[in-house]
Amino acid sequence: MKKPYKIIGCILVLLILSVVPAAAQSASSQTSTDPASQIIISSYDLDPAVFYPYETGTVTVHVTNPSNTTVGLCMPDLIGNNVIVTNKNSFSTVTTVGSGSTVDYSFTFTMDATDGTYYPLFTVSPKDWGSIPIHSQIKVVVDSKDLKAVVSDKPDSFPASVDKSVNLTLINPRSGELKNIEITAYGDGMQISPEEKYVSSLAAESSVDVPFTVSATRAGNLTFHISYQNGDNIHTKDVVLPVTIGNDKTAAAPVVNNVALTSKGSYYDITGDITNAGISDAKGLVVSVGSPAQGTETYPEYAIGSLASDDSNSFELTFTTQDLSAVPIVITWKDSTGNSYEDIKTVDLSSSSSAGGTTSGNKTSKTRSSSSMGGPGGSGGPSGDMGGPGGSSSSSLLGITTSNGGGASSFYPLVAVVILLVAGIVGYKKRKWIMAKLKKQ
Repeated sequence: MKKPYKIIGCILVLLILSVVPAAAQSASSQTSTDPASQIIISSYDLDPAVFYPYETGTVTVHVTNPSNTTVGLCMPDLIGNNVIVTNKNSFSTVTTVGSGSTVDYSFTFTMDATDGTYYPLFTVSPKDWGSIPIHSQIKVVVDSKDLKAVVSDKPDSFPASVDKSVNLTLINPRSGELKNIEITAYGDGMQISPEEKYVSSLAAESSVDVPFTVSATRAGNLTFHISYQNGDNIHTKDVVLPVTIGNDKTAAAPVVNNVALTSKGSYYDITGDITNAGISDAKGLVVSVGSPAQGTETYPEYAIGSLASDDSNSFELTFTTQDLSAVPIVITWKDSTGNSYEDIKTVDLSSSSSAGGTTSGNKTSKTRSSSSMGGPGGSGGPSGDMGGPGGSSSSSLLGITTSNGGGASSFYPLVAVVILLVAGIVGYKKRKWIMAKLKKQ
């Protein structure tokens, strides 16, 4: 009885072995001809390219059908522990992908995560042919590094109402682009140009300089308000620059020396040298006299032009005045940005003392140099100070002495000294003879 069962078992095994290869061959044939099996995820785009922690963005997945048959796709999804998708119900219908075509699936999601790299899974299923779902990992980087903004160039202090340059540098340390950068500059008592600046984009790991011109009338805070986007997410930050009013340490500093004053009858002539002891060049430098003096004759004002730092040049002025005790020498010039400066060096002849002055920003400083002038004819005008009738004069301005003669009477003291000296010498040589005469008497 057992032998027939063994025969039947062997027959069943043979039948099974003969069916399995045929089924496998049929499945292989179906796989090779299944268009759904050829569907591929060709690429994807992230916006933003790099997320801030807990930031919202989008991913667009491109699914391509390289076969020659239209394929229906359904149930696309984005799956991940740190991914919160907000539009999962946007793909409730079947999407058909024609031969050689590509279909896009866009998901809006929030990365509920801190700094790091994450790999959520995109998946989509073919509707027909009984194929398995298609899936691919999406690489998402989360980085908390922020846009940096620094004032990279500014003056130490701001001369009042003078245009000065301020440079704001924006640095993107992230591995993704930042876009739509808007900068608004403001401050009380300040004129800023431009008030607003727009930078369309700032590439990853790059920087850009944004220049501004600032004119301040008083001290305060200059604020740069910066708004920018990472994807569609808006971020802001402020940069505050304290503004102080003071002298510009880089300004030109004209120094006047070697001044000489002479009388030309109805007017006076003054000459001297100007040295630029500052750091910046003085552009369009002009020398003139100020009130109560009035320019006249050949050189009512003297144009030197550009005077470089540590360079010097001479000048000559002709003028009239009724008061030589205060002769202002007015120096005007401009810097490289067109700001106007003025400095007054006052030649003071009311005493024999002298003092120097310096230029600071656009403020006026004065150099006073004086010596006593006068003679028998008095002082204060051309007839007294500068050798008018009955008098003599000499002027010493910043170490230079000039004189005008007052007639033969100016030699009387010298003649008297010579006579006394001769009498003394003769008396010394005849002292024995004189002593003998006195003893006889």
